[in-house]
Amino acid sequence: MSVYQSIALDIAQRIVSGEFPVNSKFSGRTLLASQYHVSPETIRKAIGLLKDEGIVSVSQGKEIIVLSDRPAYDYITKHKYMKSVYSLKQDLEILLHEKKKIDDKFELILRDIINFSDRLQNLKPYNPVEIQVDKRSHAVGKTIAALEFWQKTGATVIALRRGTNVTISPGPHVVIIEDDILVLVGDGQVYQRTNHFINGLDHDQLNP
Repeated sequence: MSVYQSIALDIAQRIVSGEFPVNSKFSGRTLLASQYHVSPETIRKAIGLLKDEGIVSVSQGKEIIVLSDRPAYDYITKHKYMKSVYSLKQDLEILLHEKKKIDDKFELILRDIINFSDRLQNLKPYNPVEIQVDKRSHAVGKTIAALEFWQKTGATVIALRRGTNVTISPGPHVVIIEDDILVLVGDGQVYQRTNHFINGLDHDQLNP
């Protein structure tokens, strides 16, 4: 809000409070400039706003006459609403900026997690492999514990990728669903053994 708009709002508040009663006349631009410590031109702009709203009139002698306090009240209400909307807009812009920072951080962490198994490939003797659960798999709807996963395959599930979500070291009670990607570590035969246990088919048969 500019200086002259703030002065217009203050004068409207003084009219509503009764300091400047309806039909009264108050000081001209020079005196107002002294009160508000601004130039007469700034006061002229402020009085112009009030005149446009039908709150005051200006006589030929440059006296300012209060016409009505009702439009003064409406003027105050309108500008308080505008100020409130502006404040909400500022708050929204701050929240959007914070959200972008959080989204950027989330994306960075997610990228690191997704690359986790790739980084492990250079670590021997773990040899991490990935197996996608086919929709026909008997494992769909069962937990890792119920499948006796380690006992039947000798593989350890170090991560589970489900769409864009990645769970590191999923617990034994995680329920497997179709299209889950299991990241496993084990011996040199862990892929063939676990893929057969989970899907019952060779990789080429599952992906013709």
